[in-house]
Amino acid sequence: METTIPTVAARPNRRRDRLLTVFAATVAALLGWLVAVPVAGVELIARSGSADQRVTPVAVVVSTLLAGLAGWALLALLERLTARARTAWTAVAVLVLLVSLLGPLGGGVGSAATLTLVVLHLVAGAVLITGLRRTAARCGRAIR
Repeated sequence: METTIPTVAARPNRRRDRLLTVFAATVAALLGWLVAVPVAGVELIARSGSADQRVTPVAVVVSTLLAGLAGWALLALLERLTARARTAWTAVAVLVLLVSLLGPLGGGVGSAATLTLVVLHLVAGAVLITGLRRTAARCGRAIR
């Protein structure tokens, strides 16, 4: 039986893949905004407290980047703490996505804005969850 030693090139580049996933989620959410607002003419306004606030492309990019980086950080932490990081992270990520939907469901001004905000959350969440989950160690060793 022949044993091969993995080379550096053969090991997955998790950092690169995770960065690309965060970037892809951001681009996907921004494309969703571009289709909804300038192309379809949706007036994307969210209720923020007692005031209404226009959802800009900058807000979409910043919020998606922050969510992606937070998800990445949690995944990296869980990989150091538990051998079941992938499962734990996926459960937390899905829960966070569901909770994040409470904002648009209660804060969109008009049905088109509400639907658009929900879709933007689902698009960003789907890309982040599937992409970051794919980079997670399947069966790692927790560092104690």
